[in-house]
Amino acid sequence: MSHTSELISTDIDLYLKTHQEKSLLRFITCGSVDDGKSTLIGRMLYESHMLLDDQLSLLESDSKKLGTQGSEIDFALLVDGLAAEREQGITIDVAYRFFSTDKRKYIVADTPGHEEYTRNMATGASTADIAIILVDAQHGILTQTRRHSFITSMVGVKKVLLAVNKLDLVNYSEEVYDKIVKEYNKFASNALDIEEITPIPISALMGDNVVNKSTNTPWYKGQTIMQYLENVEISNKNLDKPFRIPVQWVNRPSSDFRGFSGLIASGSIRVGDKVKIIPGGQSSTIETIITGDREVIKASAGESITITLDDQIDVSRGDILVDKKNPCSEADQFQTRILWMHDDPMMPGRQYLFKSNTQSALLTLGKLKHRIDVNTLDNLPAKILEMNEIGICNISLDRQIAFDSYDNNQTMGGFILIDKFSNNTIGMGLIDFALRRSDNIHWQKMDISKESRAQQKLQIPKLIWFTGLSGSGKSSIANILEKKLHSLGKHTITLDGDNIRHGINRDLGFNEADRVENIRRVGEIAKLMLEGGLICIASFISPFESERHMARTLVSENEFIEVFVDTPLHVCEKRDVKGLYAKARSGEIPNFTGISSPFEEPLNPEIRIDTTVTSAEDAANQIIEYFSK
Repeated sequence: MSHTSELISTDIDLYLKTHQEKSLLRFITCGSVDDGKSTLIGRMLYESHMLLDDQLSLLESDSKKLGTQGSEIDFALLVDGLAAEREQGITIDVAYRFFSTDKRKYIVADTPGHEEYTRNMATGASTADIAIILVDAQHGILTQTRRHSFITSMVGVKKVLLAVNKLDLVNYSEEVYDKIVKEYNKFASNALDIEEITPIPISALMGDNVVNKSTNTPWYKGQTIMQYLENVEISNKNLDKPFRIPVQWVNRPSSDFRGFSGLIASGSIRVGDKVKIIPGGQSSTIETIITGDREVIKASAGESITITLDDQIDVSRGDILVDKKNPCSEADQFQTRILWMHDDPMMPGRQYLFKSNTQSALLTLGKLKHRIDVNTLDNLPAKILEMNEIGICNISLDRQIAFDSYDNNQTMGGFILIDKFSNNTIGMGLIDFALRRSDNIHWQKMDISKESRAQQKLQIPKLIWFTGLSGSGKSSIANILEKKLHSLGKHTITLDGDNIRHGINRDLGFNEADRVENIRRVGEIAKLMLEGGLICIASFISPFESERHMARTLVSENEFIEVFVDTPLHVCEKRDVKGLYAKARSGEIPNFTGISSPFEEPLNPEIRIDTTVTSAEDAANQIIEYFSK
């Protein structure tokens, strides 16, 4: 994913400059817990004379060559240190390590095998050329082995080195090795988009087939791990694709210079080439290309550059410069593959922040088509995604973005989902294609505007959103409020939780996913009411802050009034005019707010009403007084 380059770009740039003459290989080590990832990395360092930088910034004078002349105690200390460092780092992100040999330089994403840290593994795989997937010969192919394999395939890794480890614990059995390889190949051939699988039998602890060929496996005639890494051919998969560069920075050091900086995602560019700016569609010509402190004629994928154009066309951070003859597309609705990374499940209908390279938008999840069973690769019906589950889901954005499908361009087709409240990354996604309706449906501009409709009614449209527990008094206050507004000559409409479920939302239940969808629909209906110039009163339990926030963002900032009817649970239960709490306590009604389902109190409501001290009549007057100011 594009966001991973931002995390370690400074260290990688330094590393690459130090070893410019060598080819670069990025790889990831992954697999289940205790399959031997740290031991393998330690053995590779110990026996191959690799240079390791532990601090992520090269200090050549202090780097130590680790050779075979060291003791096994030295090797054990090295492995322990790598494992301990990784365990400390997994709560932050992936441990990126930098290695080099006389022939090649390496960047390895050292990722944990724990299921709860699958997000770290996905981050590391997103920039890898190959994946080393370790399998413990004693335990064989596990669920996490399949999950990691699926994710590496999902993010575009085409070459896998299957390291069947700990063969010393099964007496270097060729039969055990062959069985694991056969099982893995069968699994991979079913649905994984992997071009090449290279199995190697190893014991990372004992050094068998890691750097040197082992006499313990005379039946194996292939390469060692290091021979494979030193000789595997890796081409720049983005070099032959159309030119794309997301603008990360607009550089204006002086009045006569205006440069646009970024990392070339794909293709190449020359001085004099024609480019197109998306969004907007304006065209221009490349005047200069600057890399570092010098001008160049040409630059290619993977290079950080600053370019200037031959005119003063407007370009901003977040825009994409593309090949004019082969531009990318624009859309706001997509089919996507999503890996969910949060403890709380992914809810269709809920809103999140969308970030792809330098582009951001507000994202609403559509209906989940299915989730993917990582063991069988079957498509299974599902309404939500739990942590570490992968599914196919449509998404819609609040604006059009520039994109290519992920299979064609990983930078332009990858994105992350961010929680609006915590600002944490909670999922990653890959764009498959734009939905046809995104191209075929366009906003139809009407001659009569919302302002005209409101002016005709001599009022300002408002959305008065009541939230609170069942029995708190929302509907009673809303009913009195509408009567008072009606008597004042105001044009109103009330949307009530029970009434709306008799019609447009009659197909929805009361589980969390359906509650999210219930409020999403109500929010869209309320928005239409305001377009008609009405004062809309919405009375819903609406237990989740995320959905109330979504309803708020659908209308203008000054149009939304949140009224929290703050009635204690024990008071609501005592009223219980519908007998619902009694049924919920007895287990007859599942997912009942306040009993078996949570209610998230509003963080900053415009109006808070305590019905234990305020009557419904006084509450209605209080609301009228608030928005009449």
